Amino acid sequence: MSDSEHDQDQRDFGPQPLDRMMDEWGIGNHDMVEVSTEQLTHKQVQKARKGRRLTLKMMQKVTRAFNVAIWHRLDKEQKEAYYEYMHRDLFSYAKGYDADWVDPNAEIAAAVSEQEK
Repeated sequence: MSDSEHDQDQRDFGPQPLDRMMDEWGIGNHDMVEVSTEQLTHKQVQKARKGRRLTLKMMQKVTRAFNVAIWHRLDKEQKEAYYEYMHRDLFSYAKGYDADWVDPNAEIAAAVSEQEK
């Protein structure tokens, strides 16, 4: 394995939990870009979903946009029950990531994506 291949491996972690969770919530890349107040780009969201290593700051920016995109879809009752995601919930290479973590919002996500059909 060449150095450049090794470097590539260090930067590419494959599809992230974020990717699956965006699908579960029915959120597209454009939804994330649209709600972000931090100039998040489509390219950055795509990198985040595909598992290209992001800086901590970028992971946090993506996480904030994800939470805001979800928040706009919730009713009052759902907002009260909503657990705000942390970057360690969305990225497998984030410090504190737990592969066995169970999404406390799974029920709300199912209800929201059902409402939007």
